[in-house]
Amino acid sequence: MAALAQGALLVAACSRKGNEAGAGAATAQRYTLPTPSTATDSRTATQDRQGTASTPRPPEPECGDAGSVQLFVSPERPVRGEALRVVAVVDRRVDAQLTIASPTSGVQVADTAVHGGPPYSWVAQVDGPAAGSWRSQLTRSAPCGGAVLATKDIAVARYPLATPAAPRTALWSTRRAWSAGFENLYSAWIEHLFDAPLEPQPSWGALHEVLRDRSRNFLFDHLGAAEDEQGVVIRPDCADLPYFLRAYFSYKLDLAFGWSRCTRGGDGEPPRCKDFATNEDPFPPVDHELQTLPPWADPARNPSGPWENNAKRLGELFRTTLADAVQSGAGRTPADAEESDYYPLSVSVETLRPGTIFADPYGHVLVVSSRIPETSSASGILLAVDGQPDGTVARKRFWRGNFLFAIDPSLGGAGFKRFRPVIRDRASGRLVHAKNSELLDYSATDQYSAGVEGFYDKIEDVLSPVPSSPMQALLEAVQALEEQVTTRVRSIDGGRRFLEGGGPVVEMPEGEKIFETTGHWEDFSTPSRDLRLLIAVDVVRALPARVARRPQRYLFPESEPIERVEHDLEDRLSRELRDRTFEYVRSDGSAWRLSLQDVVDRQNALEMAYNPNDCVEARWGAPAASTEASTCKSRAPAAQVDRMAEYRPWFHERRRPPR
Repeated sequence: MAALAQGALLVAACSRKGNEAGAGAATAQRYTLPTPSTATDSRTATQDRQGTASTPRPPEPECGDAGSVQLFVSPERPVRGEALRVVAVVDRRVDAQLTIASPTSGVQVADTAVHGGPPYSWVAQVDGPAAGSWRSQLTRSAPCGGAVLATKDIAVARYPLATPAAPRTALWSTRRAWSAGFENLYSAWIEHLFDAPLEPQPSWGALHEVLRDRSRNFLFDHLGAAEDEQGVVIRPDCADLPYFLRAYFSYKLDLAFGWSRCTRGGDGEPPRCKDFATNEDPFPPVDHELQTLPPWADPARNPSGPWENNAKRLGELFRTTLADAVQSGAGRTPADAEESDYYPLSVSVETLRPGTIFADPYGHVLVVSSRIPETSSASGILLAVDGQPDGTVARKRFWRGNFLFAIDPSLGGAGFKRFRPVIRDRASGRLVHAKNSELLDYSATDQYSAGVEGFYDKIEDVLSPVPSSPMQALLEAVQALEEQVTTRVRSIDGGRRFLEGGGPVVEMPEGEKIFETTGHWEDFSTPSRDLRLLIAVDVVRALPARVARRPQRYLFPESEPIERVEHDLEDRLSRELRDRTFEYVRSDGSAWRLSLQDVVDRQNALEMAYNPNDCVEARWGAPAASTEASTCKSRAPAAQVDRMAEYRPWFHERRRPPR
């Protein structure tokens, strides 16, 4: 669901009516999306705060302008007996329902619950439609007059139609151009894909588990070729995940897709990108040298062989070409870069939408999956998913411990970014990147001009425009820390099980490469995670002082001095850290319980706790000669310990080294 859907956007022309997309990849135009609907969220939060438990104020009907309305049908060629799905997507929140009905059979299904926002969506499904004519409508609620916002007639075929053959040279054909409507649909797709209750934060063993879930993926078998039933394995790491999602969506809808080969930066220089590849030209020269085509992409391949299955070719693209070409440097290109796959945006409710990525300055990338508006009892929440080295995909909430930010030209440009539109160049006919001047929500300064504290203040103001309770803010920060610790438990346990297998000593990279190498070190070490955890500890401990620094952001009793509020927060923080506990499995298989306060108290030990050759007890900072440490069976070689001591200042000072 996301990517280019901003306050305004550049994309190629397509119809704004129903689900009709322009045929062919047209030349780029400027697209202006509606003004962000921040007033709705703010008003809801304000009403909640003004109401009382005994006389709650009922919400007013949302009867305003819906903005652009799109009805999308999947599969592309509906056939009797196969699930028929319709997705409605609008720019602004309105009270409405989506229906699918058959005039002949009288069957009707409806979805009255609006999802997400912005954009806002409804999803309805008929499990076994009969052949014939169907009609889908998005209709305002009765309190809003019941007017029809959009209608789409659907023909359900009696028998499956033949699917197009795989192109010989392209990955897939580009039959449509990106538009504001497709960006809205992309956001709705991402949100629906990773939708889950807020607690506990979910995780999936691999991306293909999510994509094969018919209840989550409304593009499941969209092409009618059983393309999601081919057993394709998709296990992205954090840098791969946004590209894999964007490529999958583009493949399903015949949209343009591209990727660059980017450096990681180094010697004081930020990452730079070049050698742009696309679905139409996936193997351009690299460093002016022709590439050797793999068998699955060779146009001279056997026309009746296995690589004529386009889903399997897409799987090979993910597993080899795309996974090898993209890495986290792509997300950290300078803010003013033109040759880049992502661009920095001006932050607003409209732009912090599903599909937007967050690139931290040290190499981690997340994909925004949903935004939950602020209420009287909870701050606004931004949720994002990321890929892990072992292929798992997990969801987490925005806060400083998960979303690290720094302003350092040598590291490149961190922050929230969106996929740069891939458009058809009028002169050459080739697919190219859009330029910054064509992107109306592009900003090289919005996230950076006020410094690091200003960045976090800006995001906080967007997510929670109405002042909230300082105690509520404290508890949410502690909860986020607890989630981060719980995630580390799983990571460290993977290292414990690896040691149990009796494999060779894991080789430790040198210098800054401890943060970005491959192999067993990448799989089982935790330097990046531990650095983020140490920063998270600092954030939680500093929360009372942050409240005192920004009193305008919080609700205080008029007679309560800020100093007293800060003192009360300190007391509550101590109690929460002491009372919240977790367990990890020691080397002998027994469970050991720690508290969040133990994690805070062991900060110094956690500065050298990322080595997978160390026992799990050492990686949780167990004091030497303690009962907890008595079950330890493995320690890192002395030479590695010496190097960890040399690198320790990076963790103590909470900074990644320059490349």
